[in-house]
Amino acid sequence: MVNLLARNWGWMMLRGVAALIFGLLTLFNPGITLVVLVIFFGAYAIVDGIFAIISAVANRREERHWVALLVNGLISLGVGIVTFLWPGITAFALLYLIAAWALITGIMEIVTAVRLREIIRGEWLLVLAGVLSILFGILLFFRPGAGALAVVLWIGAYAVIFGILLIVLAFRLRSWLKGEGGGATALAG
Repeated sequence: MVNLLARNWGWMMLRGVAALIFGLLTLFNPGITLVVLVIFFGAYAIVDGIFAIISAVANRREERHWVALLVNGLISLGVGIVTFLWPGITAFALLYLIAAWALITGIMEIVTAVRLREIIRGEWLLVLAGVLSILFGILLFFRPGAGALAVVLWIGAYAVIFGILLIVLAFRLRSWLKGEGGGATALAG
């Protein structure tokens, strides 16, 4: 699994950059309309899903745990497509869609990190990203009546933090790949 992630550190970096851009656009435009938020979120989910699917399929022969990444990518892609198919989606439906996506993504990230725990010491970044995703999903499920502006800011802050964590993990994976022999040391915090 670590080889799969390390060989595809660039895709991880792109996922992080996409999340960071999505988050910053959302934070710098807090008065954003729901329709624009739907477009931003849908585009991010599709890009994230495509990157994950490409990584999984490209390495399916060398890595036996590629299915988890593929499932994560398919879910993300599906959520993005559904978001575009229903542009008139209500604020509550969008919240629940994003909340479910965040919970599923978080669980998949934690599962991946658990598989990596005996191979590397820097898997805590993926655990942290997964926990953040789960907490964000739970928050949205239990606070759906929050104002649209607060929701936009929550989504933006989540995406920025999540993006930064993925970017840091991508750099650590790249370092591990370059060192290959001292990979666990390169990934240690």
